Amino acid sequence: MYKLKVISATVRPGRKGPLIGQWITDEVNKYGAFEAELLDLGEVNLPLMNEAIHPVMRKYEHEHTKQWSAKIGEADAFIFVTAEYDYSYPASLKNALEYLVHEWAFKPAGMVSYSIGPFAGVRAVSSLKADLLSLKVVSLSEMVNIPSLNDFLNEEGAFMPNERVIGNAKIMLDQLVRWTKGLKTIKEDK
Repeated sequence: MYKLKVISATVRPGRKGPLIGQWITDEVNKYGAFEAELLDLGEVNLPLMNEAIHPVMRKYEHEHTKQWSAKIGEADAFIFVTAEYDYSYPASLKNALEYLVHEWAFKPAGMVSYSIGPFAGVRAVSSLKADLLSLKVVSLSEMVNIPSLNDFLNEEGAFMPNERVIGNAKIMLDQLVRWTKGLKTIKEDK
């Protein structure tokens, strides 16, 4: 089985990212091709980048960086769960990406985006994909976009995906497995 890291990007109090992150993590584990682990940046709690040496050198000074490097390094694929903040993705995710270089490379990424409005986080995904490209992460075109998030929350605040959201997750996972197989070969060809 391939190892997949679901990275939930939001960190502020009252965030909904972990709900969606847990849902997609459960979907990935049911899918059967991946062993998924949810990495909630609110719990990972990386400080603003504080490594003195550029991450391309892999000479990490701080324990939090070494732990983050190990988690990302063992992954074969990713799913980024992101809200849209001011037409982009959260600064917490940008910070987490910039801690590392080599650990991200030659791995595919699916996206699950959401917003409280009608745009479903697609502007956040557009920004994220551009930044992932520089890290040699292949972002899939198949993704899950959730508009008007509050319509998907029940009275208890639980995330309740509809058939379209579930179907899009399956389509994304089908492609994620294909890209994971292919990029694993590329990554191993040094």
